[in-house]
Amino acid sequence: ACVIAVPTIDLLDTVVGVGTCSGADTDKFRKFGLTPVKARHVQAPLIAECLGNIECRVLEVVERYDIVVLEAVAAHRDDKRREKRLIHAVGDGTFTVDGRHFDRRDAMRSKLPTGV
Repeated sequence: ACVIAVPTIDLLDTVVGVGTCSGADTDKFRKFGLTPVKARHVQAPLIAECLGNIECRVLEVVERYDIVVLEAVAAHRDDKRREKRLIHAVGDGTFTVDGRHFDRRDAMRSKLPTGV
């Protein structure tokens, strides 16, 4: 099971930080000041700071293609959040939000382990 958290632009640098460190040796909630919230249907926590959270169960793992097939079992939206502009990852360390381009390649490269 997992939770897909839906962050907004105010969390861009937090998203980059979370994505460039390992949960195996880092408490990401503590390091990045995020608040875990108990989910209703899965063990993974929701993230209070995100606009939305989607609780999912894993239906299938297609190892040949590195694909995980999920089933959404619940969705949550924080309508009280002022910021609602979503981050769209381009895939090369850059992001777009409402037509604006944000480059975080240097931040991502500096945090990756050597040899990656």
